[in-house]
Amino acid sequence: MNREQFAAATARLGEAELRKALWTVYWRGTAQVRERIEEILAPDPAGGGRRARPEPPDPQDLLDAVREFTGLVRSGAYVGGSRAVTPKERSGWRFTFRRLLSQARGALAAEDPAPGEAALTELIDLACEFRDYDYVRSEDPVEAAGVVVSDDVTVLWRHLLDRHGFAGFAARAAGQLPRWESRFGWTRSGWGTISQRESRLTEVVAGLLLVPDTWVTFTEHYLRVLDDLVPPPVPSTSVRGRGQAYGADQRRRELDRQRARRTETMIDWHLLLLDRFAGTEDEPLAVRLADHAALGGPEQTYFRARLAHARGDLSAARLLVGEALKKLPGHAGFLAFAHETAAPLPPGAAAVLATRRPPES
Repeated sequence: MNREQFAAATARLGEAELRKALWTVYWRGTAQVRERIEEILAPDPAGGGRRARPEPPDPQDLLDAVREFTGLVRSGAYVGGSRAVTPKERSGWRFTFRRLLSQARGALAAEDPAPGEAALTELIDLACEFRDYDYVRSEDPVEAAGVVVSDDVTVLWRHLLDRHGFAGFAARAAGQLPRWESRFGWTRSGWGTISQRESRLTEVVAGLLLVPDTWVTFTEHYLRVLDDLVPPPVPSTSVRGRGQAYGADQRRRELDRQRARRTETMIDWHLLLLDRFAGTEDEPLAVRLADHAALGGPEQTYFRARLAHARGDLSAARLLVGEALKKLPGHAGFLAFAHETAAPLPPGAAAVLATRRPPES
């Protein structure tokens, strides 16, 4: 709206409604908006103009404050039962969180950006944990805080690229990608204004890899990260007692679940790499992904099926997608690929597909 349109739209509002609207803008707006409103409400009688903005905190002091805040949050102090946090601080956690995020982003421009980089990394780690842990009294902490995690990750990664060059960016971001990526966003509900603004980190990384060599270099770093995630083998149960054997079996099952969850989270990134490298001299990178010990589950079997198909081995692709469908018979992607390759469906998948077909007319 221009000025005249705005005046016409607000003409019907009474004084109380205008006050409420102004309060909403003041309370929800940026620091600059609040400063401007305060100037209008209480102008400087001496004509001194706008008040000077407060000096940004020292980057190291900011990092200390961030570590104190994240430590208290993880300790449960913001849920209750601790005198380290006052009731007012406990109810206003999201304002503290947003303020620290804003200051951490600002600290990236300091002469020494390392404390700002560390502070922003700590806060992103915490934001990702909010989805799975009840650290604060909010049903959906990320939505309540109004934080778009992928935006803050983008700010950090662009800074790393500009400040440290591609090698420095890849060395850090390749490890942060599997730690921070989320297939369905960072809010718990998956709907609302925040979730609608989120982007997959796979898309963020792809937008930063501008030439073929950068894809190769980043993938090599990523594979080294996966190498570090491979757990040591669980000792054989043949020489152990019954209790020790049960514990070893439990450990194996937990490791299998971790590998499956990791692959499910990263499958879109892996498929993007497969599309990039299949049929090129860099295809061995995709083969290493297919065989990697840090990955597993039906999504990994599906990835192997896609790799076999890309290499022209149709029979192996059909067999592998059938194995994946035995574990997840209703998976839309698996079913679509089975249809594309004319793979025979396991009974469970065939039954699921039958319920999805429209009735014959």
